[in-house]
Amino acid sequence: MSTTTDTLRVGFIGLGSQGGPMARRIIEAGFPVTLWARRSGTLEPFADTAAKTADSPAALAAASDLVCVCVRDDADTEEVVDAVLGGLAAGGVIAVHSTVHPDTCRRLAERAAARGVRLIDAPVSGGAPAAQAGRLLVMTGGDEETVEFCRPVFASYGDPVVHLGPVGAGQVTKLLNNAAFTAHLGVAVSLLALGRSLGVDQLRLADVISHGSGNSFALQRVASAGGTVARIGEHAGHLLRKDVQLIADVAAAGPAEADGGISEPGRAGLRDAGHGDGEGGATLLAAADAALALMNVARA
Repeated sequence: MSTTTDTLRVGFIGLGSQGGPMARRIIEAGFPVTLWARRSGTLEPFADTAAKTADSPAALAAASDLVCVCVRDDADTEEVVDAVLGGLAAGGVIAVHSTVHPDTCRRLAERAAARGVRLIDAPVSGGAPAAQAGRLLVMTGGDEETVEFCRPVFASYGDPVVHLGPVGAGQVTKLLNNAAFTAHLGVAVSLLALGRSLGVDQLRLADVISHGSGNSFALQRVASAGGTVARIGEHAGHLLRKDVQLIADVAAAGPAEADGGISEPGRAGLRDAGHGDGEGGATLLAAADAALALMNVARA
């Protein structure tokens, strides 16, 4: 097994719209890369690269020091990680880029540790354009030494790469980010509709606010879609609902789960911000739920 990042062998599973560009950035950075996909067609775009392919996740893991997993949901992540553990040597590392429940990563980290393997969570934000440009936000949770071991690979597609605490902290942060984005989508729709009803052109309004303190990424997305979230809902609504439900579940489980790894000064700051007086994210979740309803993907 390689012990230095100079010769770090990387396996990548999950070559979708975001994972594909991430894998290509790792290849272009000069790391030896092995790929696996359920469908052979998924591997075709990499035929012109130096990447190797494997017949199974276990075979990929056997040829890797670090295995990056970027699949759709908790069930897929568990299935892939369990298969990877069948081939990854002791001392190897698994980085979960999938957006999943923090407990999924904690549970998988325990399984990995029993085999002498380290697992961290490292969900990302920014989508394919950011991945292609090497500007994904990478939110990591795990021990600092392991995060630093992975950092050169993460830096090939991510900037910034942020360490947030123990395993699960990256997922909590990513879920909060996605819940906030969802809420902002609903606020943007309401804002533009109100402006239009008051006689202000919505495109001009969005352009002006983009230069002010009320700007948001969501506002620009909604404005470019004509003031609605119909288009966004069609291709991302179900994923946003999944993530809002996940953070709602984490919040409902209580502070012991949601605040894991946060120092006492940090907890004091959360209390000052309303976390300790019963608010518990209710405003955020209510706004996110309103946006999901606009996309016709309301939580049950």
